[in-house]
Parts: sequence; C-alpha cells; structure tokens
Amino acid sequence: MAKPKTKSSAPDAAENLAALRARIAERYDSLSNRLQQIAKFVLDHPNDIALETVVVIAERAGVPPSALIRFAQALDYSGFREMQRVFQAPLASRSPSYAERVRGLALDRAEQEGDGPHHFLARFCAASAVALEHIQEVLTPEQLGQAVDLLVKARQVYVVAQRRSFPVAAYLAYALPHSEKPTHLLDGLGGMLDEQVRSIQADDALIAISFSPYARETASIVERAAARGASVIVISDSMVSPISRFATVFFEIKDAEVQGFRSLTASLCLAQTLAVGLAMRGGK
Repeated sequence: MAKPKTKSSAPDAAENLAALRARIAERYDSLSNRLQQIAKFVLDHPNDIALETVVVIAERAGVPPSALIRFAQALDYSGFREMQRVFQAPLASRSPSYAERVRGLALDRAEQEGDGPHHFLARFCAASAVALEHIQEVLTPEQLGQAVDLLVKARQVYVVAQRRSFPVAAYLAYALPHSEKPTHLLDGLGGMLDEQVRSIQADDALIAISFSPYARETASIVERAAARGASVIVISDSMVSPISRFATVFFEIKDAEVQGFRSLTASLCLAQTLAVGLAMRGGK
C-alpha cells in the first residue's frame, strides 16, 4: 500500500529535484544544441518550469513546444508533464527563483525609468540586494565547509579568472596569503600562463571563476589542474558551464545585472567568506 503524503515528503521532493538537476548537468554535453538551450533555461528558471504551460515555457525559452517533450524524454521521462511534477513537488517550501525576483524588480522599476547616475545607482543596489539574498538561500553550510577544508589542507592555492571575473581572483590572491597560505594568481603575465599551470600538483587547490561568455583559458587551466589531481573550487553561473564538470566543490552564483552590466557583488561576498573561513580554520 502506498504511504500517504505528509509534510515530511517535502525533503524527498527536494532531493528528487536536486538529482534531476545533477542529471541535466551530467548529460548536457551529449544533448543537441537546442536541448542544451532548454537545459540552461530549465536550470535557471525552476519556478517557470513548475508553474507555466508548455506553450509559455517554450516561448520564454525560445524553442518549439515539441522540443520540451524531446528534452524530457532525453532525461528518461515519458513526457514533459512527468518531468514538470518534479519541479512542482517542492515548490510550496521554496522561495521565488532568482530569475523571478529579478523580473519582479524590473517591473517595479518600469515606472521609474531614467538615465541619470543616481537612477542607475538605485537599480544596481536593488539588484545586488536580490543577488546577495539569493546566495544566502542557495549556498549550503556543507558546500562552504568543504571548500574551506580544501583550502586548509592544500599545500598551495592557485587562483584563475579572466576578464569580468578577474577582480574576484585578484581579491582572493590578496586575501588568502593573510592566513599564511601560499597563493598564486595565474594571470599569464608575459605570456607565461602555461608555465604557471605546470606548477600545480595533486596536493594543491585551484579556485576558478568564470561566467558567461566563459573564458577558454580558464576552462583549459581547470581541466589540466583536475587531470593533475588537484582539488578544484569552481565559482560560475551555471551547472552546465564548461568548468563545472571538473569541480570538487561547485558554487552557482547569480550576480546582479542591470541593462547588460553585471556586477560582482555576490561573487566577491563568497570570496570574502572563503578567505575569512580559511583565516578562522587554518590561518591567523
């Protein structure tokens, strides 16, 4: 006889959703370009998947409705509705998704459009507040504890990021040595990136930061470090980013964005947390 549903079934539903997200990331590379496009949308808009119709979801994802059915079948479901129920089950205990809160923020600001510096300051502050609230909800004590453990045990720490994400790496390269942890910024100065990577050993840790559009240099370094047996802490914006598959610990960060300009508020907050965590656990 099937057990009646109780309030205690919510954790099971959440675990099922986590397993589905992991399956999407695991199979991402084997999917067609169109199904990869759907995979990104599904991971970034879980509440849309739970609440909207196939037609609305397809329109927002920019794909035909039939592609959603093929995507569900590629994940071993009989159809889209069966997959959708996995997203619906834990919805009652979840807060609105990051994408929904950003969309609501945009609607709230729609009647306050302007082009002055103070207007954009207000919009960046509001968007950053949403991003900070989001990471506090989604990052777990286990993730943070495991990342700090890796830093404590590492012989040396290497940090890599390119372009927009470079300030996060620069901050970590400044902050981690204050805990007397040897830290190296892989900046490729003078075209020496390849030589810098060769120093990474199996008992080292690499912190890699990359956001869409992802830097090829960062992806190459992460792959080489993982092949050498080093622990890899990844900070990125998607479970299906090119570097997430090599992560020992993966942090999915959604930074604030206003009219195409993205801040690093949430990423720097995480970087500071890791630096302070190392200082409290293994440094001074």
